[in-house]
Amino acid sequence: MTWGRGAKSLLYVQGGPGSVVPHGLLGELFRREFDAYLEAGYAIWIVTRRRNMPASHTSADMAEDYAHLIAEEFGGRIDLVLAKSFGGMIGQCLAARHPESFGHIALVVTAAELSPWGKDVDHRMAAAVAAGDPSRAGTALTEYVLPGQRTRWLRELLGLVVGRRVLGRPGCPAADVLTEARAGLAFDARSVLPLIRPPVLLLCGGRDAFFPRAVAEETARLIPDCTLIIYERWGHVRAGSSRRVPRDVLAFVRSR
Repeated sequence: MTWGRGAKSLLYVQGGPGSVVPHGLLGELFRREFDAYLEAGYAIWIVTRRRNMPASHTSADMAEDYAHLIAEEFGGRIDLVLAKSFGGMIGQCLAARHPESFGHIALVVTAAELSPWGKDVDHRMAAAVAAGDPSRAGTALTEYVLPGQRTRWLRELLGLVVGRRVLGRPGCPAADVLTEARAGLAFDARSVLPLIRPPVLLLCGGRDAFFPRAVAEETARLIPDCTLIIYERWGHVRAGSSRRVPRDVLAFVRSR
């Protein structure tokens, strides 16, 4: 999917596990996050992960898929890569292995490794996907935005609805959701981050339970040229969807 006809190109690598092209009302709400980029002259490209990926496909393998896409469809270079959450894991690998494929890169609410809590949630979600249990999968996914024991009843109430939407999304096989979940659990970019040569913008939430502040700061230290901005009071979802993100990304692009 593409929005806008600007002369500059923006490739959005979305979070996960699982990736879809948004449509309808959800697509319209999603598109509003990109208004600032459209006004700045970008054409926005929303590209999902490969379908029917090998079960052993890693985040680094997915980065290779995106590098191949950029080479084949964009003449070898995208002006701006915007990579979020799980997509930011892929973005770290892309920056280390294919720095020639983009002009600028911004990594949003991501870091070198998931927290133990984040791994536990993703593991439970992946196990439910593997078992074909949409209710358990949805309950785990709902914990992303409703963590803690006090909201457990609400997660269980919403679990079946959320799970059916995730496991039943057209064009997004449950096997691919499981593959992405496994890739996220195994991800640790510490060894490759020092290989990144282009300037990187890293935007993180100060209260992100998936990618804690300490890990975000470690990630920034390991990247030779990294600008780190922390949204102090915000968690994973709030930071990732903030209107501050496009403002800070565009300021970074102008400054570099």
